[in-house]
Amino acid sequence: MNYRHAYHAGNFADVMKHAVFALVLDYMKRKDKPFFVLDTHAGTGETDLSGIEAQKTGEFREGIARVLAAPAPHPALAPYLAALPAPLDIYPGSPALAAKLARPEDRLAFCELHPDDAAALAARFRRDARVKTHAIDGYTALKAMLPPKERRGIVLIDPPFEQRNEYDRLVDALNEAVARFATGTFMIWYPVKDPSVSGAFLERLAAEGPAKTLALELHIMAADPTRMTGCGLIIVNPPFALTELGPDGKSTARSLMDWLAQTLAQAPGARAREEWLRD
Repeated sequence: MNYRHAYHAGNFADVMKHAVFALVLDYMKRKDKPFFVLDTHAGTGETDLSGIEAQKTGEFREGIARVLAAPAPHPALAPYLAALPAPLDIYPGSPALAAKLARPEDRLAFCELHPDDAAALAARFRRDARVKTHAIDGYTALKAMLPPKERRGIVLIDPPFEQRNEYDRLVDALNEAVARFATGTFMIWYPVKDPSVSGAFLERLAAEGPAKTLALELHIMAADPTRMTGCGLIIVNPPFALTELGPDGKSTARSLMDWLAQTLAQAPGARAREEWLRD
């Protein structure tokens, strides 16, 4: 548990993940029935961008700061941008975004194993009756909390990828979780460093993963095995808000990824990718 997200808050990977997460949350509100949100690796919930960690790396300047400076934001960014504070001194993580966008009748469960982060998470949401925080392993939460009583919901799985077997563990956990909660929308974030590693992950999902699985990737430069040059999202049961086709024949998700690749590019080789692994 050495990973500390405060150093990376608001970077290109956060923008990609949170923009899609907010769009899915917003879509869920189109129905009157309540929904459930499970964030398995929630962290502290939000990050002070003036803090030592965020200022040391300054990664948010090449991420969310670029998006906010763009003259014409992509329309699909609307729910995400509406949930950001102004001025952006505190960057909301996925728990804060969920709390901002969810309704009074919705239910939220945030899990974090790191003791300090778990304590900060619990303190941050102690007055929100919709929220329950849990100082437990995220994979344990998938078994303990699914299926939810609401039968509608979003499960965000965003591990730190510190374990060598993380990708295999993810596939197994995802298959088990979808078997428990077949009607849920699942979002799994993953880094792209060595394309052969993330590629093998996608190949296994294509062969053994759940049905209706979409892969999105955002690359801010050409591949470099020594650093993270991109990231991806696996989305099981993606809602219409992501798959709807525009006049150009692109899905909303692909159109958004293309815009982000252009806006957040840091070197030649920036690109986006969309692939149905299983339909």
